[in-house]
Order: sequence, then structure tokens, then C-alpha cells
Amino acid sequence: MQIKIGIVGMQYVVDKLLKVIKAFPTFTPIVRIVNDEEQVPSAVETLMLEVEALLLFGAHSHRKVKENINVTVPVHYVPLTGAGLYKTLFRALQTGHLSGGISVDSLTKSMVMGALKDLGIEQTKVVVYSGPAHASPDKLFAFHHNLLSTGACSFAITGVESVARKLSDLQAANEWLIPSDQDMSVTLERALLSTESRRNKESQIVVGMIKVDDFGKLVMKRNNEHEVQKLKLDIHRMVLDYVESLDGYLTPLGGDEYLFFTTRGIFERETGGYKTIPLAKDANHSLGITLSLGVGFGTSANEAGTNARIALRKSIEAGGNICFIIREDQTLIGPLEMADPIQNVLSPTHAELIKRAEEAGMTSAYLSKLLSYTAKYGKYEYMVHELAALLDITVRSAHRLLLLWIDNGLVDISGVEKVPKGRPRQIYRFSFLKDKTIN
Repeated sequence: MQIKIGIVGMQYVVDKLLKVIKAFPTFTPIVRIVNDEEQVPSAVETLMLEVEALLLFGAHSHRKVKENINVTVPVHYVPLTGAGLYKTLFRALQTGHLSGGISVDSLTKSMVMGALKDLGIEQTKVVVYSGPAHASPDKLFAFHHNLLSTGACSFAITGVESVARKLSDLQAANEWLIPSDQDMSVTLERALLSTESRRNKESQIVVGMIKVDDFGKLVMKRNNEHEVQKLKLDIHRMVLDYVESLDGYLTPLGGDEYLFFTTRGIFERETGGYKTIPLAKDANHSLGITLSLGVGFGTSANEAGTNARIALRKSIEAGGNICFIIREDQTLIGPLEMADPIQNVLSPTHAELIKRAEEAGMTSAYLSKLLSYTAKYGKYEYMVHELAALLDITVRSAHRLLLLWIDNGLVDISGVEKVPKGRPRQIYRFSFLKDKTIN
């Protein structure tokens, strides 16, 4: 089950947060755009019945909601910290706006002075608003306007959009200070942990299957049975240590395959939010081996185990050294970073897209290989011979599949490459893969 989170704010900051929230695949954002802070309470009132948590921007909006509405779900707001100030100060420095002094609201003096010191411009004259933490926009506007009109400062930095708009109407030099991506990520993490669905998911059983890639070849390279048994013990010990770090339970399924159980909350934290598998890097560095992993979530142990087996098959089909996760809604997450680094983090592949790809003749094996290659190398465009090599098929078969995928809207022709002799080669873009990259 996805967790619905209500997001209320102005278009610009909401658009920025929607990019950050792609790294939180559990969330389904429900958005309400407002034109100023005064509209926030009414937007929240209509939205709170649809969602499990609410996210606002700025302390003033948060205070107005708390004062005017009996909110029945957790409410969080993205605070302003010094992190968002650096870019603003750098731009002001480039345009010469710092020379006459600056006025700042929504931040503490220590935050502002810390940023100025880090940038080596601590001699800049600065006046920080020292009034109540939840001052109204009118008071903040008066603070900046008084300093700018008297020449005490020449540039205003405000965390309130309506104040920036009023100052701009008077043609006063100013900038609206918005939260950084880091501020947004921290708030989203807090919101996630506050939801009832999340608390339930924290204890949900996760099943994982680990397979040593090309184990038969590894065995053949050993000189005797003693070395083979020693290799098995070394692998078992390493996998056991990893599962112990997950507070999990491990069961060997043979010489080259293992089954483990853990809980979803621990697994998510240990993988950095489904991004990397430390075990794979350790195994490659210490033993020179690669692993394939399949992880399954489910509403029952049987469902989780079935999903883990399917995910492992996709990892093996992609060529190994890969981890895929299949959630209870059949969403596919991956590949996660293993022994080889990945360039791009891909957003979850939903069951509808997987079904659409398979109906277009793109088998599970082909899709797994394309997802893996995209994550590792950031490649979305192929010529026909490149695709044939990746999928281990003939050029004729690659041509046939490309025509089929073009007809079904999975692929389009992005251009041609001229060659010294012969006809130009067409370049095929896998648009649905490019759309899945988290920026």
C-alpha cells in the first residue's frame, strides 16, 4: 500500500519537492497549489481527509493551520536552514548586491553568520530580523522595507513568498529564500516515520534470496575439495555477518544460494532507502565474487517469498551482479548498486509498465537487462547492433523487436549516425527508461 501525503504550497517550491520525493517511492503525493500563505488552511481542510500526513512550507503556514484547523493527521513543514542560504548569497555576491548590506528574516543570526563565514564574506553588513519566530508577513515586510528605504541595507532575503512579492512590486532588490533539497529530504523522512502505514510497514516481513554468480566456474578453479569447502565457508560467514546486521534469520539453500528473513524498516535503512547492497561490495572486494539478489515484500510470508524468487530470477536474467526488489503491489525497484557502481537511480517500475512491456514483446529478461544497463551506464539510446549485443540476440531479431516496440510506444527513433560507407544507422531511444531516472 502506498502512503498518500498531502503537499500544500506555491507552485515553485512544490515542483522542487516533487523532484525530491521521487527518492521516496513509498509516498504518493496529493498536491494542492496555493497563491499565498492565507490560502493554506482551507487547502489543508479539504485535503486532510484523503491523506495520512501533510507537508507544508514555512513556519508561518504551519502556525496558521494549527491555529485555525483541528488537523487529524500528522502535519510537517519544511523549515529553512542555512543550507538554502548559500546559493542565494552566492548569486547576490555575483550581482554586487552584498556591498550595501543585507536584511534577512526566517533564519537565526548564527545561521546567517555561519554561511557568510563559510563563503569568506563575513565582513558583509547584515541585519537579521530579531522579532517573534512566527511573525506575520506584514511585520516582515515592514522590517525589510524600513531598512531598504532608509539605505541601511540594499538587498533583502526573505523566507516568505508574499513578502518577496511585495518588495518586488516596489522594485526593491530581494530574493525569496526557499528550502534546499536536503531540508526537504529530512522533512519527508520525518513525515514517513509519522504515518500509521509506515509504522505497520516497519515490522513487515521481508524475504531475500542470494545466489553466488557462476559458482560452478568458481569451484572448477579450485585445486582440491579442501579449497572448495573453504570457499563455501568464507561465503557463508560473509552472508551470515550481513544478515546479522539486518537482525535477520539466514537459511542456506545449497552451496551457492541463501534465504534470509528480516523486517522492512531495517532493510530500508541498511540499503540507504533501497539504493545499495553493502554485502555485494564486500564479497567482490574480499572474495572476488559477485552476487545476485532478489528481495520480496508482501502482506504474507508466502507472498514475500514468491516475490523474492521472481526478483532473483530477474537479477539472474539481467546477467547477475544485480539486486531487484518486488513489492506487494508488484512494483519493481532496482537495480540496486552492487559491486559495480551505478550512474542513475531509477524510480520504481510499476506493474502496469511491466505488463505493457511484456505485451509489446519485451520479455522479463530483456527488461531486466535494459534496466540494469541504464542504471550502470546511463544509456537510453542504442543502435541495432548495440542492442543485439546487450540482449544476446541476432541483429535481425533486434530489428524485429525494435519495430514491435516502436509500434507499442516503448521506443522512438531519435536520429541517425552517418557512416563513411553504406546507409546511415538509425538511433533508437528507449523513452520509457529515460522517464524513470530520478534527477
